[in-house]
Amino acid sequence: MKIAIRILPIGVCLFAPLSFADLADANKPSPVNASNLTSITVHPNWQLVWKDEFSDPTLDTSKWSVEHSCWGGGNEEKQCYTPNKNNVFIQSGNLVLQALYGSSTGPALYPTHPDYLLSHTKTLPFSSGKVLSKGKGDWRYGRMEIRAKLPQGQGTWPAIWMLPTDHIYGTWAASGEIDIMEAVNLGTISDALFDPAVPQSLHTLETRVHGTLHYGATWPDNIYTGSGVILPNKINPADNFHTYAIEWEQGEIRWYVDNYHFLTQRSSHWYSRSKNANGEWITAESDAPFNERFYLILNLAIGGVWPENTNEKGINTSNYPKQLLIDYVRVYECSDTLNTGKGCAAIDPKARILLTQ
Repeated sequence: MKIAIRILPIGVCLFAPLSFADLADANKPSPVNASNLTSITVHPNWQLVWKDEFSDPTLDTSKWSVEHSCWGGGNEEKQCYTPNKNNVFIQSGNLVLQALYGSSTGPALYPTHPDYLLSHTKTLPFSSGKVLSKGKGDWRYGRMEIRAKLPQGQGTWPAIWMLPTDHIYGTWAASGEIDIMEAVNLGTISDALFDPAVPQSLHTLETRVHGTLHYGATWPDNIYTGSGVILPNKINPADNFHTYAIEWEQGEIRWYVDNYHFLTQRSSHWYSRSKNANGEWITAESDAPFNERFYLILNLAIGGVWPENTNEKGINTSNYPKQLLIDYVRVYECSDTLNTGKGCAAIDPKARILLTQ
């Protein structure tokens, strides 16, 4: 979800957006077509260790914290995240993260900023919801599975992702980020194969979802890699519920949508490095940074550098509210090898594999 970062004192971070050249690269390589894949069977040795089925009438605050901030996510997003009951609520067995069009005022800085004060405010044109499991659900390795229905429309940016609990390798992105699912502008005219000579009515609608890793060093020496995927028959993920998952083991992370394994990234591809006191680059152990605890984040952003500069551009303010619906969140550990997560892989040999830089 996050794009770039400037280095400040320890524990302080400020994100900066992608350049337009980077935005063009963000959709490369071309997305995987799930019609060419085979739906896998999840390995039976995944053991359920944490879940939220959202069956209670209110959010379980023993599992989730609700963010309250208007700092824009570091990506020039246009929403304030609020704890208001019209932005974060349970309805019909789903967690609803609802974006509303209408000015919202709240804290101008992100909650972990040392100068975060509720009296220091900012106003943005939308409000929305964001929940995170930090300190209440933190894991190293496992299968993270989320069933969700995504919103559509120009400017929408739902995300299911993970950040490190302890940042032992340094500030973003030296300690990593795992994006289980992101999508922007679903249902709009896609710019994936845009040809201005072709009438818009004949262009393909946006249906891509994306899986990504962020790693490397602290900004501006960070890097990100991943892939998009198109569901069979170009199904729009906003039309119904779909299951998004990763299987994360020592040295490898795999991405799935509706049990189609579409992407694998391995530690021969990722890395974490930092400078020592002499200014020399030091590379951490081979599977860093994805060998530490991470927590889950669910949010619905509106606007930002990525969605506003792709597809139909900008933000379409019609047809609000927009909703990200979460049916359940389930976390499993591989009962074979809890310390490495290995032994429970379900693999499609046709999935895209990113091996080396």
